[in-house]
Amino acid sequence: MAVKGNLGCSLSEDHALDRVMEWDPITQGKVAHHPCYNEEAHHYFARMHVAVAPGCNIQCNYCNRKYDCANESRPGVVSELLKPEEAIKKVLVVAGRIPQLSVVGIAGPGDPLANPKKTFDTFRGIAEKAPDIKLCLSTNGLQLIDYVDQIKELNIEHVTITINAVDPIVGQHIYSWIYFNGKRFEGIEAAKLLLDRQLRGLEALRENGILCKVNSVLIPGINDQHLEEVSRVVKEKGAFLHNIMPLIVAPGTVFEKKGIKAPKPKDLHSLQDKLSGNMKVMRHCRQCRADAVGLLGEDRGEEFTKKALLNEEPEYNIELRKEFHKNLDKMIQYKREKRYREWKNVKI
Repeated sequence: MAVKGNLGCSLSEDHALDRVMEWDPITQGKVAHHPCYNEEAHHYFARMHVAVAPGCNIQCNYCNRKYDCANESRPGVVSELLKPEEAIKKVLVVAGRIPQLSVVGIAGPGDPLANPKKTFDTFRGIAEKAPDIKLCLSTNGLQLIDYVDQIKELNIEHVTITINAVDPIVGQHIYSWIYFNGKRFEGIEAAKLLLDRQLRGLEALRENGILCKVNSVLIPGINDQHLEEVSRVVKEKGAFLHNIMPLIVAPGTVFEKKGIKAPKPKDLHSLQDKLSGNMKVMRHCRQCRADAVGLLGEDRGEEFTKKALLNEEPEYNIELRKEFHKNLDKMIQYKREKRYREWKNVKI
């Protein structure tokens, strides 16, 4: 089995180590190998997104899914769409060639729950053929409350909801429209409907023991003064982690036409610092493409195109993968304990 990636890297920040030590055993088990939910894990474990969900039920003013650059890292960007059976094969091939792979997510390029059959057929196939891989779902939350039972049934332990506002007055400036139950909604009516269903979905995840990360896009002049309130509300409703992502001004979007600029890095970091007093804040997000493959911060997707996979037989071996992860866990634990002893001595 080929092994790529740096397995000897150290933790980037001591607070990541401290956070791991704080979590209860059940939570530690759920996030141990998830590079997004655990800052420590992103140095060691890889993720991949499979692009099986093209349709979307919301038009965000920062989103243009028609524009693609192979070198661009941005949610909603993909080079090619997959059918569920193609996605399942791709997962098996990648899992055989990248033993660090621990999580497979569906994040678009549209909304997975606006494409429920394709999404759940893909998850079901992965669960059957690669049961050692964690499943992860990202959604805008509009349809989430309708599918919580299926999410739990398939043992999808991690769900991300993008919640950019908890006040419809703010939200109406972020969304052009939403499409729900055969009807198109706009303005404050759309924002109210979306927010209600997002928060109900978030509460349902908590009630079912499913970890939820909330993503919020920091949009200068729109919600930058509102995200403290978003953080407070989503924590109250059960979010495990809050990820503040800087606006990426995509070509052809409403925000580009209005001249809205991306936030400055110092403003993003200042807000992250402020929110960290309220709840766990993700600081290592790379705003991945909807077809990303590899460790966070790298993308090996070009190695695993449909053309490249056409005649390749998967070399997925669950026993070899388990052994690899077992050895990797031992190394991580050794580094963690060593680093923790050093950290404690400094604090004393």
